[in-house]
Amino acid sequence: MSVYKNEKVEYLKEAIESVFSQTILPNEIVIVKDGPLTIELDKYLGILADNYKSVKFVTLKENKGLGLALREGVQACSNELIARMDTDDIARKDRFEKQLLFFKSNPQVSLLGTCIEEFSKDYRKPDTKTLLPLIHDEIIKFAKKRNPFRHMTVMFKKSAVLEAGNYRDFLWFEDYDLWVRMIDKGFKVANLPDILVSVRADGNMFARRGGWKYLKQDIKFQ
Repeated sequence: MSVYKNEKVEYLKEAIESVFSQTILPNEIVIVKDGPLTIELDKYLGILADNYKSVKFVTLKENKGLGLALREGVQACSNELIARMDTDDIARKDRFEKQLLFFKSNPQVSLLGTCIEEFSKDYRKPDTKTLLPLIHDEIIKFAKKRNPFRHMTVMFKKSAVLEAGNYRDFLWFEDYDLWVRMIDKGFKVANLPDILVSVRADGNMFARRGGWKYLKQDIKFQ
């Protein structure tokens, strides 16, 4: 997880609580502080560190952006399997359990996502759902035009991510850029049909992901 100064503490708390409510708990939670944070965020993260020994911080002196922050985060992770989580979304209680079971049954897979629901106010009252291609060949076909994974849902093998070059700085497309490079390297990928993450899709998200700047980045990426 990467945190920067514009995060809302209340959203971050909900995201973290959903991680600590999992049926299978992570034995390490790596949080990248992407540049100086607000007093409120630092205070909450300090309380978190005091209460949970599994929390580990990577502190960047200046804001580098999501891609470079996650690049540092991946390198700091101790385990081969890494789950991504955003600071304002909510993971279902069985998310990690289902993904770990899939990896156990499908050791050839290196990247696994899930489907999502989007909500604007209450995650218990979703506005929309996103269903994605599930198997490797369908994902490759889909990936030629659109991002085949939802970033906040993925679990991946650290070794595969590093071999593909890890995250890079590519505004709004940090994840898509990595997935394409992993597929190009020959790593097997999959999505679960289950909806395992509730994604916050308020006006702020659409403001970030709209306009000419986003369109230019999309064209550049394609």
